[in-house]
Amino acid sequence: MTHLLGEFECKIDAKGRFMLPSGLKKQLGARDQERFVINRGFEDNLTLYPESEWLQISREVNSLNLYNKKNREFVRYFFRGATELRLDAAGRLLMPKSLIEYGGIGKEIVLFAYGQRIEIWAKEAYEEMMANEPDDFSSLAEDVMGKINQQPGGDDA
Repeated sequence: MTHLLGEFECKIDAKGRFMLPSGLKKQLGARDQERFVINRGFEDNLTLYPESEWLQISREVNSLNLYNKKNREFVRYFFRGATELRLDAAGRLLMPKSLIEYGGIGKEIVLFAYGQRIEIWAKEAYEEMMANEPDDFSSLAEDVMGKINQQPGGDDA
């Protein structure tokens, strides 16, 4: 399983293409270096998935009970805008105009890679988000990660 990591600044050309940075491409398995799926992110950003990761996530999403209205709504919004991308001969990816507009993307982007996905942010939006760091990151870490090592049935690890 691929574990991506890093922040990469890229330029977008007039057609909406950007070069996949070599430092990021090297982190991808051989079969994931050319085929991707791009989609709307959960915030005002885009998410780029290597094809193998997209297939796994799609299986999970498609396993939801579609008789449940919230599940159907989630599926619709999750897949909305999803587009297959392939690296061109020059090593560029072409983003659909509708997704560029959704992400508020101009001429510069930041690729924020973590786990098995790559978030694509307009550079200004990414910098603003990172400038709004929580006053107490330690408290946020405790709230989010504090219970991970607890033993079942116990209050403390």
